[in-house]
Amino acid sequence: MNPLRSLRTISRASGDGPVDWAAVGTAAKDVTSPGSLELTDGEVEGYRADVTAARRSIRELAAVSFDLPKTIEIQNRHHWIDANVSTFRRVMAPIETHTDVFFPDASRVLNTGSTTLMLSFLGKNVLGQYDPLLLAEGDADHALYFVHPNIRRVATELDVDEDRFRRWIAFHEVAHAAEFGAAPWLSTHLESEMERGIGALANGRFDRDAFRELDAAMTAVEGYAELIMDRAFDDEYADLREKLDERRQGGGPLARLMRRLLGLGLKRRQYERGKAFFETVADVRGIEGASAVWESPETLPSSDELDEPTKWLARID
Repeated sequence: MNPLRSLRTISRASGDGPVDWAAVGTAAKDVTSPGSLELTDGEVEGYRADVTAARRSIRELAAVSFDLPKTIEIQNRHHWIDANVSTFRRVMAPIETHTDVFFPDASRVLNTGSTTLMLSFLGKNVLGQYDPLLLAEGDADHALYFVHPNIRRVATELDVDEDRFRRWIAFHEVAHAAEFGAAPWLSTHLESEMERGIGALANGRFDRDAFRELDAAMTAVEGYAELIMDRAFDDEYADLREKLDERRQGGGPLARLMRRLLGLGLKRRQYERGKAFFETVADVRGIEGASAVWESPETLPSSDELDEPTKWLARID
């Protein structure tokens, strides 16, 4: 790692936009160890077997038909940063187009630095990612990533078997593939709410309804995956669940501050709130009944229904 080189890159941020995206990628990688991607043949086969088993088990449990993304990658941290620079750039494009600042050069340096810090922190902590490639141009295929150095490190930190932990994470990410596969409309729906909210911000307004709808949809996305990863998993998971939940809330003071600044507390709330909703629904209607949320945008739970699942059950029935 080279923090000084990273700072130099940020200080020399250039271009016409509020963020120098090329500098972000370079600077983030300069302060992030890539981690080892030296995998044995058995480990490569392990990932393949985990994803295949997750697809089979989830299709049987939830009674939903879906295919896996064509792009499935075992990544190091630098690979993940490269992929997500593109994602962040797509999402921020509407704001960049409409943003006027009094001191563009200084603002660009600050924005480039803060985005670098964000991607570097996430790159060191993300375990797996299902990327629906929202707002991508053309007919882009979805992607599935596993950040192998992080999976290995966190398994050691949590004192759990690495192969078993990796398999459980695979079930979570493949559950996301099941959601988007069962609901071809979901990507368009999320993009619409994102564009609505970001467009309002770009014009100096905050569209509370758009972000409320987006939060409700993402809570359903995360909650369903949390439920499915547990119930479809072909081994005991209680210890994994307890330790992972503790990790989401823990870390040192700096890690907790970064999680708050990055909105990861909101992400944790989506996990917990969404899983509580689906646990209640699944207890009443079974997993197949809970999968009814993916029938159309109208069957997604509202924010109020997430807190009172009986309202959703009454509406859908």
